[in-house]
Amino acid sequence: MVIAKVANSRTVLQRALRDKADGIGNEQLEFAVRRLGRLLDDVAKAGDVDAIRGHEGDAARVYFGVFDHLITGSKGEFFFRGRSRRPPLDNVNALLSFSYTLLTHDITAALETVGLDPAVGYLHRDRPGRPSLGLDLLEELRPVIADRLVLSLINRRQVRPEGFRRTESGGVVMDDATRKELLVAYQNRKQEEIQHPFLGEKVAFGLIPHLQATLLARSIRGDLDGYPSFLWK
Repeated sequence: MVIAKVANSRTVLQRALRDKADGIGNEQLEFAVRRLGRLLDDVAKAGDVDAIRGHEGDAARVYFGVFDHLITGSKGEFFFRGRSRRPPLDNVNALLSFSYTLLTHDITAALETVGLDPAVGYLHRDRPGRPSLGLDLLEELRPVIADRLVLSLINRRQVRPEGFRRTESGGVVMDDATRKELLVAYQNRKQEEIQHPFLGEKVAFGLIPHLQATLLARSIRGDLDGYPSFLWK
């Protein structure tokens, strides 16, 4: 799962480099791509879960350290200075948090459907009321499904700065229209097709959580030699 998270984060940056016409931030993006490539090797060689968690944290810092360079629309209102949650402190984090919540809900439902307990995880420590296994599976899917969705909404100017407001506590919340815009875009993204890297078949994005939950259940039950994580190309 962590290998897939790092690899998918790297692919998001590589695609941004390919598509960026202005060249702003390309040097930083290229450095991050190389660093994530080295971290892929580190994760593969890690000897225990704590070491994997450490490399995962490094990869997240590298990825989110250049995330602002992926934002090309309305930079004055949509900027990223670091991940913040509970509450999100800027417009981009508000969009990310809501999209992660949507995806986590779909993943949790998929795990329950295949007979796995979403609360019993590998990487996220178990806590009452926390879908630890759902959050584990979220790690590999969110760069591809959630992060790219948020970037698309911002860069295509489908969300407007006036759709956000700051609360007395300093957190940023979306209005109903902006929340609806994200929900509609999320549902539309789920209808798009992608070739599954392990199954070799075209499937809708919306089926990916269920397919990965099924593959995870099969690997736990011994039907597969290992878990084939979702590696986006």
